[in-house]
Amino acid sequence: MAREERVTRGRFLGAAAAAAGGMLVPGPGPSEVEGAAGLCAEETKPMPECASTDHFWYRLQPAGRYIDSQRGNKAFAHANGMIFLSEDNGHTWPHSLAFPDAQRITFSHILKNGNVVFATGSKLYVSTDNLKTYREVTVKAADGSDYVPHTPQNPNNPGWYFHTLPGVVSWDVKGREMMVWGNYCNVLGGATPVNIYYSTDNGLTVKIAYSFGQHPNFRDNGSPGGGGTGTLLGNPDNPVLCRHIHAVAYNPAEDAFYACTGDHELGTKHECHWLRGTYDAAKDRWDWKVVVSDKLNTRYKSGGICFVDGQLYWISDANGPKPHDRGIFRCDPADLAKPEKHTMLFNPGVESGSMIIQDGVILASHCAPASPMATGFIISTDMGKTWAQYDLKELGRHSPTRFHEKNGEGWFRVDLRTGWIKQAGVLFIKPKPSPGGQPR
Repeated sequence: MAREERVTRGRFLGAAAAAAGGMLVPGPGPSEVEGAAGLCAEETKPMPECASTDHFWYRLQPAGRYIDSQRGNKAFAHANGMIFLSEDNGHTWPHSLAFPDAQRITFSHILKNGNVVFATGSKLYVSTDNLKTYREVTVKAADGSDYVPHTPQNPNNPGWYFHTLPGVVSWDVKGREMMVWGNYCNVLGGATPVNIYYSTDNGLTVKIAYSFGQHPNFRDNGSPGGGGTGTLLGNPDNPVLCRHIHAVAYNPAEDAFYACTGDHELGTKHECHWLRGTYDAAKDRWDWKVVVSDKLNTRYKSGGICFVDGQLYWISDANGPKPHDRGIFRCDPADLAKPEKHTMLFNPGVESGSMIIQDGVILASHCAPASPMATGFIISTDMGKTWAQYDLKELGRHSPTRFHEKNGEGWFRVDLRTGWIKQAGVLFIKPKPSPGGQPR
C-alpha cells in the first residue's frame, strides 16, 4: 500500500481553548461547536464536547481537575490541595484525599492491582486503598541502603527525581507487574541526579536500577535546570553521563529493558545513549550495558520506545547541527547499533520524542518549539503502512507528551506541554474505527 501523508487542521474544538490558572479548559458548550452533535455519539455516557479529524476524535479534559494518569477504567487527578481517583474513566470521582502539595505533582502511575504511585519533586508516595490514605516511599539504593535525595540549594527547586516522559511505565514480566522508569530532569524543578527506578511489589518498595554519573553542567546551583557551578549530583563512579532519560521500555521477547537518554556532547563524550538492561529476580540484581552512543543530530537522540512482536520502534528527537537524521524507525533489537539495518517508517520532518503503539495504532507528536505546527500529531492506524499529520491549532502552541494507553472507553490520554516540558493541560484522543470495527 502506498504511503499516505496528509497535513490537516482538525475541526474547531469549541473556540480557541481558554486558559484558566495556566491549564487548558474546554471551550463553549456543545450547541456552539460546529458539528458537535454526534461526534462522540458512540459514548454511553455524556462526555465533554469533542472534535475530530479523519483519523481520530479529540477532546480536552473537563475543567476543574488535572487528570494526570489513567489505567483501564481508573483515572488519577489533582486540584487545589486534593487528589482524586475515578473508577469510570473520569465521569465521577468518588475517591478523594487532601494532599497539600497537589499542584507540585510531576508523576503518577496506576498499577494493575489498584495501587497509585505519585511524586512531587524529590518525594515519592503510594496509596494502596483508593486514596483513603497514602504514605511516603523511601527509595532504596542498589545495596539496600536508603537513597536520600540531595539537600537543594533552593527549596523551591528540589529536583524532578521521578518525572518521566512516557505514560507507560509498567509491564507484565514473567507473570509479575514491574514498574521501571527514568527521570526526565535538569530542565525545570531544579538540578537532579539521573536514575532508572524500579518496583516489583506494586510500588511499596522502589529501588535504583541504574544511576548515571555526575554531570558537570547540571550541578545544583539553585536554578530550575542547574548549571556549571554548585553541588555535583549522581553516581561519582559512573563515567556514563547524560542530562536526562527520554524513555524506558520492556521487550518481552528478550526479557530485557531498553532506555535512551539525551542530550548534548561534553567534549568528546556523547550524552545520547541507548542502554539494555536485564533483571535477575532471584538475586534482585540488574545488568546494564550501553549499546550505542551518538551525537544529538542522529536518530539515537530519541524517545517513544515501543516493542511490537519483538520488533523495536522509536521516534527521533534529533536536533543540533544539520543534517538531521530523523524519523520513526523499526528494527530487530539486535540491530539497534546498525543504522543500515533500520527501516524508516515515516519522517515527520521535525524532532519528536513521544510515541505510543497500541492495537495497531501508532500515535506520536511534534515538539512545538521546533515545529511549524502549533499542536502537531502524527498517526498511523495500520502499523506504519500509511500516515497522516494534523495540526490542532485551536489548542494553542503545545508539545504533546506522556501518552497513556487507551482507557476503558478507548481514549488515549496525552499531556499538553508549554514549550516542550511545562505542564499546561490534558487531551484525550480516540482513533476512529474502520468499517470492519477496528482502528483504521
